[in-house]
Amino acid sequence: MNREITNNPPRREAASHARLSEKIGYGFGDMASSMFWKIFSYYLPIFYSDVFGLKPQHAALLLLVTKLYDAISDPVMGIIADRTNTRWGKYRPYLLWIAIPFSVVGILSFYTPDAGYAFKHVYAYLTYLMMMTVYTAINVPYGAMLGVMTADSREKSVFSSFRMFFAYIGSFIAMGIFAIFEKSILGTVRVVDGAERIVKGVGDASPAQWTGIVSVVAIICAILFILCFLMTRERVKAETDPDSGTGSIGDDLRALVSNRPWWLLLGAGIGILLFGSIRGGAAAYYFSNILGTNAFVTCAVFLFIGEIAQMAGVVFAVPVSERIGKKNTFMLVLAAIGVLSVLIYFLPETKGGFWALLIIQVLICIAIGLNSPLLWSMFADVADYSEHKNGHASTGLIFSSSSMAQKFGGAFGAFLLMQVLALCGYDKDLAVQAPGTLAAIKGLMSYIPAIGSVFGIVCLLFYPLTTSKMKEIQGELSERRSNDGAEKC
Repeated sequence: MNREITNNPPRREAASHARLSEKIGYGFGDMASSMFWKIFSYYLPIFYSDVFGLKPQHAALLLLVTKLYDAISDPVMGIIADRTNTRWGKYRPYLLWIAIPFSVVGILSFYTPDAGYAFKHVYAYLTYLMMMTVYTAINVPYGAMLGVMTADSREKSVFSSFRMFFAYIGSFIAMGIFAIFEKSILGTVRVVDGAERIVKGVGDASPAQWTGIVSVVAIICAILFILCFLMTRERVKAETDPDSGTGSIGDDLRALVSNRPWWLLLGAGIGILLFGSIRGGAAAYYFSNILGTNAFVTCAVFLFIGEIAQMAGVVFAVPVSERIGKKNTFMLVLAAIGVLSVLIYFLPETKGGFWALLIIQVLICIAIGLNSPLLWSMFADVADYSEHKNGHASTGLIFSSSSMAQKFGGAFGAFLLMQVLALCGYDKDLAVQAPGTLAAIKGLMSYIPAIGSVFGIVCLLFYPLTTSKMKEIQGELSERRSNDGAEKC
């Protein structure tokens, strides 16, 4: 019997009975990625400006320029992964191969060499480019695994929910580690240029302390990636021809460029990540300069609570999206977080204002958590649309766009953050920032991130893959696959 006979029904039946341990194992992969992603989103700007010693405008340009490289590396990695064939599968082996390099480069990115400014500037570019390379090399294949671990559409949503739930656990752990780190250094004395300085936040920690705490996170990440490799399987690939569904590179790229839903979803993804990266990066500056050293909780604890709220939001993703649709849920989330974020600008700098800030943070993070699994599921819909239109899905290339959205959103967010700080005259050595600088920092926590929400809503207004449209596409695909399987028999 030709192995292609096993194409649809057996594959779907096997995939629908994935064990709980495999879903947990799949979640471990994004748990690892999220730990470093949160550190880069929330702490890299203040590390570069206050610890490493880069000028804000130089840090802003660095974070933006490296994303031009990512625009090439993400789809290239998707193409490479689509054409990888090993006894472990197409995508899963990269979890094993890249786990250690990912962790080592992560540590190097938060190491401050004892050298002049020019050398450190070059070092920052090299290490950040290396970090984005290994991040792409492990996360693009990891994302594409969702398309080959199961052929069942609902099971994919379940895997995606496990992925995002564990991603928030990873963020929760990372923020918790940094909360402990910050608590341990608050009030200690650090000598800078021969003068004593009281440490009032992570921005005042020594370079060695930063490298040490990131090393702890890096070791955890390596272990989680390896566990993800050991606990998962590529069922769909194991029962189909290794080259099925893969056209030429030129065909794949032409199909991607002409895929209108892909462009619109990419824009929406960039919008919500732009929102998150600006707010996340601004939080450390907001707590240090607006709320002051006597704030009720530290920035790390504030972000830590947000991660808990996002985990709670994931639970509502499937029931809400099944009731009003993925597109409508995404748009509702973007509108809600935009309005809530703007309200922060008008909060008083009092204890009551802080409690209102905390409530807004919880509501925003629940909404973001609700949406997170949907974005991955919608990229799977885009892959189905591509297969329906072009005859092949190019799963790795499609899912690489999600990684690209993360990086573009994070990059432009960090770029805007650092540029605003530079333009408003932020000076890390000042005990109290100028009034205009303080107003800009408040804006970075409030109305400026809302720009990303508005951009995402505009993109989704034209997104065509509604619930009814996807039912039509998936029905036709199922019939087509069944006919293809019968012909091959």
